[in-house]
Amino acid sequence: MPAEAAATRMYQEAREAPLRVADQIAASDGLLTDIAAALGRFRPRLVLTSARGSSDNAATYARYLLETQLGLVTASASPSVTSVYGARQDLSDCLFLVLSQSGKSPDLLAAAAAAKKSGAMVLGLVNAEDSPLAALADHVIPLKAGPELSVAATKSFICTLSALLHLTARWGENAGLSRALDALPAQLDAAWQCDWQTMVDRLRPAQSLFVLGRGLGLAVAQEAALKFKETCGLHAEAFSSAEVKHGPMALLEKKLPVLAFAQNDETRPGLESLAREWADSGVNVLLAGRSVAGVGYLPLPEAEAAVAPLLFAQAFYRWTAILSVARGYDPDHPPHLKKVTETI
Repeated sequence: MPAEAAATRMYQEAREAPLRVADQIAASDGLLTDIAAALGRFRPRLVLTSARGSSDNAATYARYLLETQLGLVTASASPSVTSVYGARQDLSDCLFLVLSQSGKSPDLLAAAAAAKKSGAMVLGLVNAEDSPLAALADHVIPLKAGPELSVAATKSFICTLSALLHLTARWGENAGLSRALDALPAQLDAAWQCDWQTMVDRLRPAQSLFVLGRGLGLAVAQEAALKFKETCGLHAEAFSSAEVKHGPMALLEKKLPVLAFAQNDETRPGLESLAREWADSGVNVLLAGRSVAGVGYLPLPEAEAAVAPLLFAQAFYRWTAILSVARGYDPDHPPHLKKVTETI
């Protein structure tokens, strides 16, 4: 591994994720038990998420987690409906879930304020505990990711997913998720040790690629596509494996590489079948989390389906920092980007 990659902030901050998650779990358990009790009394009719960038990718995980584990309809709210259009909505009896590292983007704050005024309960997941969002929200879950200086978010994304997992375990009184949460820091550390050099070798000469996931894994496909663009100069597009055959598949005639994330749940057989079909036709396919004959294998520890996306992200961040340097980029300073983006 190049020493230049290990010296980057992206690499070093991603390496901290197991420790930060362990700290978060220990510090937040009582708080999340109390928030779960408050949500039980509130009984939201649906959940709306509001976020940008990597936090919006984490919101995709929230949607599948809350819908599959709690049966709560969850959808993404567009901040511009209130911040730009000034539209009024009836959000009574709704949970408005705002995910943000900085907690100070004007559009998210405007959306949260409007949601609160319209009768929603506002729950903020935020890394900056002294932020305007933390002051505005009815309840706050601190991410406890620590300072993140690299423009590319890493540990804050993983800490957002772990906070969502913790909240769901307490809200649903789910003993299985609670056990998975206890094992999470050690599993994240094991994921960091996994060898994904195959991804570096196959994607170093690439110009574009597809990134696939489905269900709980779709969030990491979205996050991976974003990070490829930010740090590696790769044009990457994320798709659900259920959607990719509806048109985008035509581009595979150009032999675009494909990276797929397959957690161990009902979505895995279909994704494996697709990966095998494409590999047999000559497409350069990489599959994370599962060994399939003829398909490039990116190993990961076995884990519960709800935990697997965090392990995907942890291994991916390490090897993407390495890929970025191998392609001649600096993952800490992507062109035209800054750490905090404040949109209206």
